Amino acid sequence: MTPTAANLTTWAIAALATAGVIGRPFRLPEAVWAASGAALLVLLGLLPAADAWRGVGKGTDVYLFLIGMMLLSETARREGLFDWVAAAAVNAAKGSRRRLFALVYLVGIVVTAFLSNDATAVVLTPAVYAVSRTARADPLPYLFICAFIANAASFLLPISNPANLVVFADHMPSLVAWLGRFALPSVLAIAATFAGLRLVEGVTLRQPCAERVDQPKLSPGGWVALIAIGLTAVVLLAVSALDIPIGAPTCVMGVVAATVVHLRTRTSPWPLLRGVSWSVLPLVAGLFVLVEALGRSGLIGLLAGLLQDAAHRSATGAAAGAGGLISVASNLVNNLPAGLIASATLAQAHAPGTVTDAVLIGVDLGPNLSITGSLATILWLTALRREGESVGFWRFLKVGALVMPLALVPALAARLLIG
Repeated sequence: MTPTAANLTTWAIAALATAGVIGRPFRLPEAVWAASGAALLVLLGLLPAADAWRGVGKGTDVYLFLIGMMLLSETARREGLFDWVAAAAVNAAKGSRRRLFALVYLVGIVVTAFLSNDATAVVLTPAVYAVSRTARADPLPYLFICAFIANAASFLLPISNPANLVVFADHMPSLVAWLGRFALPSVLAIAATFAGLRLVEGVTLRQPCAERVDQPKLSPGGWVALIAIGLTAVVLLAVSALDIPIGAPTCVMGVVAATVVHLRTRTSPWPLLRGVSWSVLPLVAGLFVLVEALGRSGLIGLLAGLLQDAAHRSATGAAAGAGGLISVASNLVNNLPAGLIASATLAQAHAPGTVTDAVLIGVDLGPNLSITGSLATILWLTALRREGESVGFWRFLKVGALVMPLALVPALAARLLIG
């Protein structure tokens, strides 16, 4: 096979695998399509097995992070923490769906900022489902909050999205510098997303909900889960400040929380382990392999050349264009591989800081357009399916087509004005 034919075949396989992840033909899990595409690249000799394993290895920190968060979430769910939170939220809303909507949104901001957008999808979504059921309200408006705030608030802090670590790689700004560059754009994105969601769900939120429900007593295991989640937030802030990868500490916290609970109750851990959505891990691994193959195909060099030329003509224009393009591309290939490709492209092009920052905003906000734009949204979909809920591609797109641009434009404009 000629080099040109090999490259075209690689791109075609990556595109088909991505389409499978997005469309889920035959209702097969997303992981099947990503892993199959990765395996096909190796079997056809388009990607050496050693390079494929290297690609898998690049996701180690992400795998550990997800394992920790999924263990925390499943422990919290099984110990009744979500039901306890649900009752407290309903009682605080005092019969107002609008107030309940605002409360869930505020909690989503906090969880995303301090625990990451993936935690919002994995930990908060089951809790919000329990809240809506307890309030006797349609769950979808509140579940949409989990999906959209997971991305809208995901560049408030460096730890708010694993994609932030991917985009900046070894050049992560200090916390003070980060806030100087992203605080205003993040606030604008969060406010605009709230306004967009309220506009879409306005009619539904006019109806009343349950005014008060009995507040259940939180079990000792539930307190362990709650404390573990709080400590995890503190640990993540600390390791981020020390420039330490967040995956291993998160995994340790999840394992410790699950172990403590099962030692107290003297129950088997197998039901908990069966409740974890392990298929997310091969999905992520497959995406990393696809990106590794695209890098070998010369795509990154081509993109770096185009970006370098655009930046020479106008850094501001290049930043605006790159931010807009990556926001759309994230929905075509998922923002995790898009962030990996963007990071390599930015490094090779020696792009100005404003371009890098605009790309990060696009990588984080762009996925609010579609249900497969980010790993967090895919995790959100997985959590919904466990609760018997389902949101189709077009249902999400109708909301995302309004909400995503409404947040992206002011966020990018604010970052470019800061300079």
